[in-house]
Amino acid sequence: MTLDEILKEIKNAETIVILTHESPDGDAVGSSLAMRLIAKELGKNADVIIPEYSRLFNFLPGASEIKKDSDVEKYDLAIAVDCADLKRLVANEYFTNAAKTIVIDHHGSNTMFGDYNYVNPASPACCEVLAGMLQYYELNISKDLGTCLMTGIITDTGGFQHRGVSPETFELAAELLSKGVDIPYIYKMTLRTKTKANFELQKRVIDRMEFFEDGKVTFSYITKQDEKEVNAEPGDHEGLVEIGREIEGVEVSIFIRQREDKNAYKVSMRSGDLINVSDICFIFGGGGHQRAAGAVIQGDVEQVKKKILKEVEKAFEKAKGMK
Repeated sequence: MTLDEILKEIKNAETIVILTHESPDGDAVGSSLAMRLIAKELGKNADVIIPEYSRLFNFLPGASEIKKDSDVEKYDLAIAVDCADLKRLVANEYFTNAAKTIVIDHHGSNTMFGDYNYVNPASPACCEVLAGMLQYYELNISKDLGTCLMTGIITDTGGFQHRGVSPETFELAAELLSKGVDIPYIYKMTLRTKTKANFELQKRVIDRMEFFEDGKVTFSYITKQDEKEVNAEPGDHEGLVEIGREIEGVEVSIFIRQREDKNAYKVSMRSGDLINVSDICFIFGGGGHQRAAGAVIQGDVEQVKKKILKEVEKAFEKAKGMK
């Protein structure tokens, strides 16, 4: 049983590092800090390395212990959480150099890049996968650990509104609430609090919004210059892709953000019930979930827009043919 092997590796390791994906969201930061607390419950100290993340997650227990890098060249054990493949894992040199590696995730597109892989695509968040592990190990969920878990669940489900939420999700939420986890506060901090920079970027995204496929598809973007002008910090782009999806009649929301090299854009896509955006992003070397996925595409705004809209159009034609 993989979970038994994972437990054995954690107990045997003297040095442990926990890593997650680039542009970390609430599930990435939450599951990283939750995994650190799980290791602590097992009598182990673990480093969490996340070079950049939104300051809105600083309320999480253990956030002040997050490191940008480490002096340890080779860890006994590296644990990747909420990450589908090695290329999206930040500071992945710590993972590749580790003596043993573990992957814990919920993405159906996971490439199983660890020595031990525990992936449950049925879970709406990696934090829910971790909660299942805790139950199997018969470990106690403290208020702090529950706060980290709930943060991942709330953010990855959009506040319980996305498909994939199950009765087990609400049962877990009820259990965490009974342990004193402040769910309304987490909801407010993660989904209802915006930085000024994020607000300014939202205005630009709305101003640039274009509609395609008879109003079923939206497209918008921001550049590095936009981020510079509003003094954006890591994480200030979070939630911008959701703007298009919230419009009546929209099936697919496309949002692109210029990368550091300026010759490529990070694509984020969201969809309703018709289009599998993970399949579209997979074409460009990305992936994710059926209703939420991403990729990186080379080119300027118009070139990237043309490439992605071409595949979206094909997806709509395929969907029509299946009716």
